[in-house]
Amino acid sequence: MLVHVNITVSGKVQKIGFRFSAMQYAAENHITGFVKNLENGLVYIEAEGTQEYIDNYIEWCKTGPPWAVVKEISVETGEVKNFTSFDIIG
Repeated sequence: MLVHVNITVSGKVQKIGFRFSAMQYAAENHITGFVKNLENGLVYIEAEGTQEYIDNYIEWCKTGPPWAVVKEISVETGEVKNFTSFDIIG
């Protein structure tokens, strides 16, 4: 069963490859959705996958790639949108 989460990541998460790494991790772990930078310096992710894969993805987001300094993440559940890929947008 698919689950959908909206994740907001704060800290040093822009201009360090966070979006690309988030997309790469998602592709390797059967997660669909998208990632984008927000104007306020946060990274926003919508992700769908099985509960196990989503739980692992959330854990990855807590640290991100080696260059990131994640201060906080916010996770909210949402309605499944049946994404077919994982993309960087914006």
